[in-house]
Amino acid sequence: MRQTPRIGRSVTPPRRAPDQQGIAVDICEDGLVPRAAAGAEMSLVGHLEELRRRTFVCVAAVSVGTIVGFLFRDAILGLLLRPLPIEASTLVGHDGARRIAVTAIGEGFSVLMKLSIAAGIALATPVWVQQLWSFTSPALKPHERKYAVPATFVGIGLFLAGLVVGFVTLRYPINWLLSFDDGHFVQVITADNYFTFVAYFMLGFGLTFELPLVLTFLALIDVVSSGSLKAHRAHIVVGLWIASCFVTPGADPYSPLIVGVAFTILYFISETLIRLIGK
Repeated sequence: MRQTPRIGRSVTPPRRAPDQQGIAVDICEDGLVPRAAAGAEMSLVGHLEELRRRTFVCVAAVSVGTIVGFLFRDAILGLLLRPLPIEASTLVGHDGARRIAVTAIGEGFSVLMKLSIAAGIALATPVWVQQLWSFTSPALKPHERKYAVPATFVGIGLFLAGLVVGFVTLRYPINWLLSFDDGHFVQVITADNYFTFVAYFMLGFGLTFELPLVLTFLALIDVVSSGSLKAHRAHIVVGLWIASCFVTPGADPYSPLIVGVAFTILYFISETLIRLIGK
């Protein structure tokens, strides 16, 4: 016959302990209950709510940056038009200012909005990077966080450096491509075509400058090592210089020289980082 517990009997609260596999469980009087068995749905809902909140913060920051970019659209346009040769702009306003052609009624507004959004994303970089880190960091292990924080800042710095180098060398491929018509064409450069070319060119440089992070990651997963990079250093450097000539086509010696030096520096940075982490 089942006995009724005496009044005043102390009840021991559940306590946490790891089982043999190291999984945290609840120890109750009737046995072991995995912690994940209760509240899993709430945990998922909590993650989705946090993702929604952080996404809203990122969108708000980009929106503010887009407004700022739209307010300074004239300065942005003037800066991005600098690599374009004066003789390539066939449309000149009554005030003597340079004009770039549009071929549709809404193309001018569309181009301005794209530039403003790109500026907004760039200006909001500290915000969305911080939000991304805050969302993903709880899932990382302590030794992974040790590498993630400096890698984030180094990655941003390398990407911005790539954008700057890409913008500096932009005029050389533009001049070469514009001269490669043999006088058979009348070139009317549209705004959408020009700014799309500029965006992809600079983005390519920004991503290329992430080479140290890519090689370091490959070293962490034991795909490459500092020893293998050192053994093939001469071949890799020669390959990078050949690649710099293809990235910057043209008759001038300055653009491949700048890109070749940048690629070589990036390679040695990669080799040094891999050596420092003991790979």
